[in-house]
Amino acid sequence: MISKLPKWAADLTEKTGSIMTDMKILETVYLNPTIKKIRFQGDISRMNFQIGHANVIRVSDTEFRNYTTSYHNVDEGILDIVFHIHGNGVGSRYIDSLEPQDELRISIPRGKKVYNESIKKQFIFGDETSLGLACSILPIMKKNKHQYQFYFELDDENQNIPELLGLENYTVFSKKNTFRDEEWINELPIFNSDEWNTANFILTGNVKSVQTFRKVLKDNLQGNIYSQGYWLEGKKGL
Repeated sequence: MISKLPKWAADLTEKTGSIMTDMKILETVYLNPTIKKIRFQGDISRMNFQIGHANVIRVSDTEFRNYTTSYHNVDEGILDIVFHIHGNGVGSRYIDSLEPQDELRISIPRGKKVYNESIKKQFIFGDETSLGLACSILPIMKKNKHQYQFYFELDDENQNIPELLGLENYTVFSKKNTFRDEEWINELPIFNSDEWNTANFILTGNVKSVQTFRKVLKDNLQGNIYSQGYWLEGKKGL
């Protein structure tokens, strides 16, 4: 979905029943001032939840943003989203303002396939915007008995968030331009043996970090690489 539309077109899109669903907020939890988890309830029976797909939420008169569901239960009609409230962007301001009992419309999930269940080893990289994807894929990887590893680049105040979300087998790195440095990436443990040579790599989060990590992976390993930048400094509405 286009991230910005004229108000009349945004109104029409939000009213389109084939793609948008009425939801009510049941609960909001701040894991810290910049990470907010919200539980929504509504009829999600026609939503097809796939790993890496995103739901669209209208965040202003003219703008929409993509967010990844971290948990869903169709029978109970609930879905959770973990939001990164960062800076003073229109999306962050809107999400920060949401409270229990607020009502809004959320789109059905859509996106590209990133998970290949036939590959034994799964490697997931991202930042705060990738935490929802990590939460959604973890129970599937455990159920399918994958070997898996998470790498997160997080702001210092968010270093403990993966633990609070119940994630496992993760390594947290500070955001000090580390994943913008090809030489530094080349020294990571995954390149020290052939163990991850044919893994399924899922790279999301900051565009520059994703692009740099992808380049090093392609130069060194033979696994499948799925990448999608969720945001880029100075660019609105990825």
